[in-house]
Amino acid sequence: WLIGVGFVTGQAPAYDARQQYGPLAALPAAVREAGRLASDSLGMMRRMLTGHASVKNISGPITIARVANASAERGVDWFLYFLALLSLSLCIINLLPIPILDGGHLLYYLIELVKGSPLSERAMAAGQYVGLALLAGLMGLAFYNDILGLVPR
Repeated sequence: WLIGVGFVTGQAPAYDARQQYGPLAALPAAVREAGRLASDSLGMMRRMLTGHASVKNISGPITIARVANASAERGVDWFLYFLALLSLSLCIINLLPIPILDGGHLLYYLIELVKGSPLSERAMAAGQYVGLALLAGLMGLAFYNDILGLVPR
């Protein structure tokens, strides 16, 4: 399964592995797991950008709904894990340095810090249009891949 950016296996694991944590051990374990998932997602993005992984791995709302349903059928634990993965994936995408996203605003702040003055309104507006085009293209690709996933092969 793939939500956001990651590997697609096509099937859920054949077993449920469950690890019990006490209250004090749960937070560090959750942070480690979130870090691992974020690292995997960023690695997959890198592989797609370098051509070592297909952009067919990008999926959109149709796939998200299908995986949400499948995870809910497996139980509350799976569904909560899915929601955490979805939230983390959206966080990573939002922090990309694309001007229309939060990561783009951070990029503008960094440029302002280095330059010593803010970008001109014209440059920021141009960046927003480029960011909008990039985001629209990414969304279009996700929908395209979703539709292809519905067509029988």
